[in-house]
Amino acid sequence: MSDEVVIRTARPADLPDLQRVYRESSLSNVDDRENLLTHPEYLIFAGSGITSGRTTVALVDGRVVGFASVVESDVKQLELEDLFVDPGWQRRGIARRLVADLVQTAHRNGFRTIVVTGNAHAKAFYLAVGFVEFGEEATQFGPAPRFRLDTTSSAADLLTEPSGPAEAV
Repeated sequence: MSDEVVIRTARPADLPDLQRVYRESSLSNVDDRENLLTHPEYLIFAGSGITSGRTTVALVDGRVVGFASVVESDVKQLELEDLFVDPGWQRRGIARRLVADLVQTAHRNGFRTIVVTGNAHAKAFYLAVGFVEFGEEATQFGPAPRFRLDTTSSAADLLTEPSGPAEAV
């Protein structure tokens, strides 16, 4: 096993693997597990970003170990809709690599910022990779912090630094 991470655009054939990662990653967060099991509809990943090219996957030895999806929220901003890593691959830089790829792609395509609604367990990760907290949004499980990353600033350079203990996504 090489552990080399390859990032590429998701394909329709990836959907079962993305659904597995989504479910396992979601349930690995102890703070969310009870609510998710009470509302199993939240554990279904439809993969709507796959056919439009808005979902990227992280592969190790050809196996899907994580993925990210974005939506265009306006002309200069992307919304990070999904960022999930297989629990067995967490804290190994996979989420950091996915975000770094999104930042490069966003910047190249003229998007100045990426925003995301996180949750308490992901806050340290988002801050570690250069996002800043700027507010809060109501979610199904209560208020959640909002984060923003400027793709044109040196903050994006933080994504290339080695991951630390904050790699929880």
